[in-house]
Amino acid sequence: MAPRLTHCFGGSLSSLRRAAAVALVATVALAAGGAQARTSQPEDAGNSVGSISVNELPREAVGTLSLIAAGGPFPYEKDGVVFGNFERILPPHRRGYYHEYTVPTPSAHNRGAKRIVCGGPRKRTDNCYYSDDHYASFRRIID
Repeated sequence: MAPRLTHCFGGSLSSLRRAAAVALVATVALAAGGAQARTSQPEDAGNSVGSISVNELPREAVGTLSLIAAGGPFPYEKDGVVFGNFERILPPHRRGYYHEYTVPTPSAHNRGAKRIVCGGPRKRTDNCYYSDDHYASFRRIID
């Protein structure tokens, strides 16, 4: 059967295997892209983000917002690093626009899953987002 298939595709069995591998990778990539398209909307990312008022934030998140406004000092080494927005949930901006900060989780033995991501100049807190599930979802922080 292999000779007929290779004859139909005009190549050797190894060429057929390469073509099958490429097709499989393309199928997986399309499936992953389809799943991502259902969970985020990069063209209109602002509409896929909910909101939360400062009064609704956990006490630790309010403390983190205060540290951001003051410019630190921050308790975690990675606080203030560039947030890449690879999830494409937040509105699209150039790389370096967003910075992430840890919201302490009292029961966690590490940084935990809670973060605040702010866009624009540092110390500015009027364009910040809260995530309590390590970037799976965001809510814009409003006054």
